[in-house]
Amino acid sequence: MRPIALSVACGLAVLCYVGLAKQPPTQDGPYHVLRTAKVGGAGGFDYVGADSDARRLYVARSGPSPRINVFNLDTLQPVGEIAETSAHGAVTDSRYHHAFGSSKPVAMWDTRSLAPIKKIDVDGRPDGMLADAYNHRIYVLSHAAPNVTVIDANDGKVLGTFDIGGAPEQAVSDGNGHIYIDIEDADSVAVVDANTMKMTGKYDLNGKGGGNAGLAIDAKNHVLFVACRQPQAMVMLDANTGKYLADLPIGRGCDGAFFNPKTMECFSSQGDGTLTVIKETNPTTFMVEQNVKTMTGAKTLALDSKTGHIFLITAEYAAPANGARRGTMIPDSFSILEVGK
Repeated sequence: MRPIALSVACGLAVLCYVGLAKQPPTQDGPYHVLRTAKVGGAGGFDYVGADSDARRLYVARSGPSPRINVFNLDTLQPVGEIAETSAHGAVTDSRYHHAFGSSKPVAMWDTRSLAPIKKIDVDGRPDGMLADAYNHRIYVLSHAAPNVTVIDANDGKVLGTFDIGGAPEQAVSDGNGHIYIDIEDADSVAVVDANTMKMTGKYDLNGKGGGNAGLAIDAKNHVLFVACRQPQAMVMLDANTGKYLADLPIGRGCDGAFFNPKTMECFSSQGDGTLTVIKETNPTTFMVEQNVKTMTGAKTLALDSKTGHIFLITAEYAAPANGARRGTMIPDSFSILEVGK
């Protein structure tokens, strides 16, 4: 996932992008934007991460002053930052109270005090991350080899690396020793053994979707939700076999997905300013429950498992000038959106 830079698409370019997009109709439903916190600050952005146990929200910012901003998950007030850290995002491990940023080297800090613990040398280009509670390991995803670096969440030791034959985007765990990783440029999902740290299989989307950039899982019923950009679809697969179950339309420019087992809903965030909510009525039947209007550019999301609220990030941009393809970010327009019932 590329971070949104200071000059990332908006203005005329984005207006054309959104205007030409074939979007599913926005439907009335229980979800809406509860609040928008314009927290400001300079720099690009990519992932947003929620620590539901410690009640913190992590937002990595790039640019001249790279850092990871930390907010109170309940009030969205700033509580600190991880300074001088150029990362795409952050994940946390609740057992050891440790957090990790997808920087190079990988940053490690204490989630309670925000005090730095160490820097972890890794190869590749760290992008997405997964914290797996099954055996408390951190998976660092990279589009360059090695595709995956595995780190011990306790001491920060690098346990190993492996490739999956393509560019990884989002990873999920079933909590029972299986990791699934989106392979964006191969239209497939890698299956990984969490104990051996080896890829054991690959599920092809077989033309139902491609450019898959979001991945979520219903671990209880063994359903994978694969959010795809071409075509704009959510493809459901059997996590045990890779069998195709169904596909449904989503908005344009997806870059993340989460499943809430309490409500049996999967959420997909899109850069066209929509949040698609897909309801799982049973393990083989699904429906688009709602398309929530958010803001253009709000393409990544985080789920607060305690409240069921979704958090998204974006900013406002000026129209491009003097023939430029992209506009510049309006100062202090960076915002956090909270969506809920």
